[in-house]
Amino acid sequence: MRFNNINRFVAAALLAALVLTTGPAFAAASAPAGKVNLNTATASQLEDLPGIGPALAARIVEHRQKNGAFKAVEDVMAVKGVGEKNFSKIQPYLSVGASSPTKETPKQ
Repeated sequence: MRFNNINRFVAAALLAALVLTTGPAFAAASAPAGKVNLNTATASQLEDLPGIGPALAARIVEHRQKNGAFKAVEDVMAVKGVGEKNFSKIQPYLSVGASSPTKETPKQ
């Protein structure tokens, strides 16, 4: 009985060490380096956001194509699969802007 308890303790300690050492590596890999523009991002770029997989990224791009540019980052919540919980995870990484670069007209 005592031997079994020691095995459980050692297994739990090893598991905890594994989680603590690899957890930050996975967390860092799941977030983009900078802001992702919802109006210009590809599906692949959207997949870099935490909690956004290929299907949801494709729905975001499809929504943008059908409905036009996002005016505010909160507008992405109109896409099925982006609720408040998911939005709160990705909001810090989102930006919006012109869907394509516009040239300023020179002032006369």
